[in-house]
Parts: sequence; C-alpha cells; structure tokens
Amino acid sequence: MGVGWAWAVAAALSAAPGGVQVVSPLVKVRPDATPKGAKEARLSAARGECEGTQLVLPQGVTRVTMKPLALKGPGAPLTVDAWREAYLDVKTPSNGEGRTGPWPDALVPLSAPANPRHPTVVYVEVCVPAKQAPGTYTGSLSAAVDGKALPAVPFSVEVQPFELPATSSLPNSFGISLYSISKGHGIPAESPEAKALLREYGKALLEHRVSAHGMGMDPPPVKFQDGRAVLDWTAYDAEMAPFLDGSVLPSGARFTTVDVRDNRKASTDAEKSAYYRAFQKHFEDKGWKAQLFFYAKDEPKPADFPLVKAQSKRVRDAGADIPVLVTTALNPALLGSVDILTPIINCFYPREGPQTCHHVANAATARTRLPARAKVWWYQSCMAHGCTGGPPPDKALDKAYSDWASYMVDHPAPLNRAMGPLAFESGVDGELYFDTVFAYNTKKDVWADLFEFGGNGDGTLFYPGTPAKLGGTEHQPVVSLRLKHIRDGLEDYEYLRLLTSLGDGAFAKAAAKRLAKSGYEISRDPAEWEAVRKEVTERIVKRKSAEQAKRSGRRTSGGTP
Repeated sequence: MGVGWAWAVAAALSAAPGGVQVVSPLVKVRPDATPKGAKEARLSAARGECEGTQLVLPQGVTRVTMKPLALKGPGAPLTVDAWREAYLDVKTPSNGEGRTGPWPDALVPLSAPANPRHPTVVYVEVCVPAKQAPGTYTGSLSAAVDGKALPAVPFSVEVQPFELPATSSLPNSFGISLYSISKGHGIPAESPEAKALLREYGKALLEHRVSAHGMGMDPPPVKFQDGRAVLDWTAYDAEMAPFLDGSVLPSGARFTTVDVRDNRKASTDAEKSAYYRAFQKHFEDKGWKAQLFFYAKDEPKPADFPLVKAQSKRVRDAGADIPVLVTTALNPALLGSVDILTPIINCFYPREGPQTCHHVANAATARTRLPARAKVWWYQSCMAHGCTGGPPPDKALDKAYSDWASYMVDHPAPLNRAMGPLAFESGVDGELYFDTVFAYNTKKDVWADLFEFGGNGDGTLFYPGTPAKLGGTEHQPVVSLRLKHIRDGLEDYEYLRLLTSLGDGAFAKAAAKRLAKSGYEISRDPAEWEAVRKEVTERIVKRKSAEQAKRSGRRTSGGTP
C-alpha cells in the first residue's frame, strides 16, 4: 500500500544533528518544515509491490553518494534504489491550500547537480519480485554528503506472504505523446532516439501501474479494399506490442486499456466503421487483453453533442467490442451514446457551497441510468483545485475548490495518493487522466514552471531528463514524487480488493473510509494511513493463513484440494 512501516517509529524519534532521519513518504519535506524522523527504515511490502521511504540528510549539500545495497534474508537479495528529490519553486499556489516556495517533486539521479539552498532528501525504494520468499530482509544504508560519510541507517523490509498482481486491477489510462516528449527533450520526433525514449516513458508509467493513451500518436496506415480496411500494423506493433504482451517489464505487467488511434484517411462513415472493426480484429488475433476504447470529443459542450452521437454510431456500427468513452457528467442528452461515462471527481460527491458540478451522482446511481454493459470512470481536472490559480477572493469558492484528491505539486502527499482508496470505496470502474507531459509542449522551462490550468503540475507527472540537466550523455524520463504517490494509491486499491476477495469486504470498505470519507474529506495524517495499512496487511495474512489451513485439511482428509 505504499507507505511502509517506517512511520511507526518516526513520530517520537529524531536523528542526531548532522545525521540521517527516516521520514514517511507522505510528508513533503520543505525548507520551512523540519520533520522529525526515525533512525532506521522499516518497511513492509507484498510480493509484487514497491515500497518507498525518505532519508532527510544535512542541508547545504551539493553532492550525495550512496553505496549499493542488497538486503539479505530468506530469499534472493532485495535491491535498494535511490534518487534525490529536486525542488520546484512554486510562484503561484494552486489554490488556498497551496503555498509559494520550493516543493519536492522530481526524482533525479544522485549524481545530478544539487541546489544547496534546498533540503537534501533521498527517496529510497525497494521493489519486491512476485516470487520473492517471504520473511525479513535486512541491511545497512551508507551515504555520504560532499565526501563526508554519514552514520549508517539500518534498513529492513518485511516481505509479506501474499502477492499483488503485476497489472493494475483498476483499469486506467493516462495520456502521453511522442511529440510532446521530443519537444521537451529537444530531439526530432521521427528519430530512433525519440522512439526509444517514448518506450522508456511508457515503461515508467507501467512500473507505476499506469496504462497510457496517445503514445506514438500516429495511426496505422490504412487502405480500403472491397469495403474492408487493410492496415499496416508494422510500426504500431513495434511500438505497442511490448506493452500489450507483457514483455516490456520483467514482471509481465501489461497496459489495461488502449485507445483507438483515428485515421483521417477513413473519411466516410462506412470507412471509419471498417477501420474500427480492423482494429478490434487485430487485437483479437494478437490475443491482447487490454480493453480498446474510443475517446470521443473531450468535455463536449451541448453544441458538440451531435458530433459525439455521430462518433458513437460509427463505432457501434463496426460491431466491435470498442466502448465509447466520453468525459461528461451524467447527462440525459448523451446517455445513449456513452459506454464509459467519465465525469470529473467533483460529480461524485455532493458538497455545500458553490457547485463545481451540476449533475452530481455516485457510481451506483449512475449505473442505474446506464446500459448494463456501460462503465463508470472518473478523472481529475482543474475543477479540483480551481482553474485560475491562487486563492480566489471568495472564501466560499476557495473552499469549494480545496481538499479534493489532487495531483498538484503544492498539495499534501495524501491528496496525491487518495484516488486509489477512493476508487475502491466509490466503486468506479476506472480512471482517466488527460496527460503526463503536457508542459513539455510549452516554451517554458519545465524544471522551473509547471503552472498550467490554474495548478502546479496539472497534466505533467514527468520532467525531461536531458544530458544538459542531469549530466551524462543520455536522455531519460524523470519521474515525479507524485507518480510514486499515484502508484501507492493503486497499491492501496489492490490491498483492499484482495481483502474483499478473502471475504472481509466490510472491513476493507471501512478501512478505505478511514483514509478518504469522500473526494474532499481525506486524512492528511501519515500515521492514520500507516495504521490502516498495517491492519489491512494483518487481516490479509490472517485470512490467507486460514484459507491455506482449510485447503491443507481437505487434502489431509483425502478430499480434492
């Protein structure tokens, strides 16, 4: 579930001055805050899960080094990875609960140049293979700052005797684009280097349980013969197959969803339908399990409704299993044309004060008004923080835009993480997010300014890791601290889902409610998140143990296992 158990001992312990403090990843370490931490890192992780924590080092540091560490235990050693947290200088708060000044976000290599005016924080992570032997793994982290060795940090991971699936159980689709990446890195989009870099970005998303739409953007070439669409899949398959057949990561993780890339050469309704039909057949022939979907007009206004209806009809006329996704609230005018209803998160939770959604309905209510096969997704927009930036003069309006689950840099980490528990509690079928590299398209320095749509980081979860910025000779994606929180939230979802499958759904629902009563009532307390995580883990282990004992008893008595 993402936090680890380091926080259990963090509240009362403080490292000696000049030493190392272990701090919960749900605390964003800022220059004006001195969090108290622990002297040792103690994590808990399921098999197939990644767990992180933070090491707060002395300030005024320009260079951090760390000795490689492999934790030893009952199975193969566990590798520890580490990055330094780079800071974004927020000039305009995302809303009234945001603040100006430096905020930690980009996770850069330890070798990257550091700003000595910012806190020195290292994000440390352990990813547990699916077949890892359960038990306790231990070691000692040794770090040095500007050549001066620091006291070693005892490090342990308790590998739990249960496994999370490699592929997210909650379908999702976050946008990304080869053309945005090439612009952010200053390399030609058609170059082999850009295409290899796109794969690295896609891998980074999948490592964090996120599927992508957009990707290379270009649709497969098509020609029409006797009413059939004949597509050349060569380039498309070279790009997408590794993400759909489970070969891009050692875990075998796959994209949960894939968007249909519309082709302008399909000009008539009949040609478009034939094109969609060919898309579906190709996926069937390949045995790819990801759900194809057609992304209709985004956030349609009433004037766009005829277009959405026409788009939906063409897709349905194809006779293929390609649902039509529409980013809209529950609107009677479009209900017959929507297969994946996708409102903003505000539309799921009634709230006093100025209304940020005028068609509020929870997932269960929405399903009663949709066809049986329809799904209900949701997404974040600037309506969750305000679309203008900074606190509005009207305090009631600021409150209406505050406290929501949020992917903004200058919002508390629990808000970044909350979408996973909220998805479980609300019963939504999936999550959409419009982009992860939006700011790459702008002329601004992404490392200095992520302010878009009234929020810091709206639509951008990566930073362009260029040689000029990081050193070295290769371009690479730099993931954000927020993407780690999103992954941890998706792992929360897996824990709660697993506990439900073991017959303890009532407790799982109550646990999710303790973390997030609604989309705007989210616990900010890392200790509360930690307590829920620990209790859910213990109940899973207990239920798993009882299940195994029951099976063993059946075998012993001669029954069929």
